[in-house]
Amino acid sequence: MALVAAALGPGWLAPAGATLYSSLEPCSVRASRPTSCTDLILAAGIRRVVFAWREPELFVHGEGAEKLRAAGVEVVELAELADAARDVNLHLPV
Repeated sequence: MALVAAALGPGWLAPAGATLYSSLEPCSVRASRPTSCTDLILAAGIRRVVFAWREPELFVHGEGAEKLRAAGVEVVELAELADAARDVNLHLPV
């Protein structure tokens, strides 16, 4: 949501060297809006993304990490924290 709000400002770019932290892999496809999280990250110029939990198949076939890497973004997956990230989303049937 922060990236959506920032994208409303014309020509907004993240500060140089910005890192985005997320519990969930940035989505590569978004059914509820026209622009995916991955596309917003790329448009903002963010060069490093750190996340814990891969996008569950329940939502979409996640390819956010791969799409970011292909665009030259450094992607750090902290898989050892995935269970903790899932714990706050136990209401989701994954």
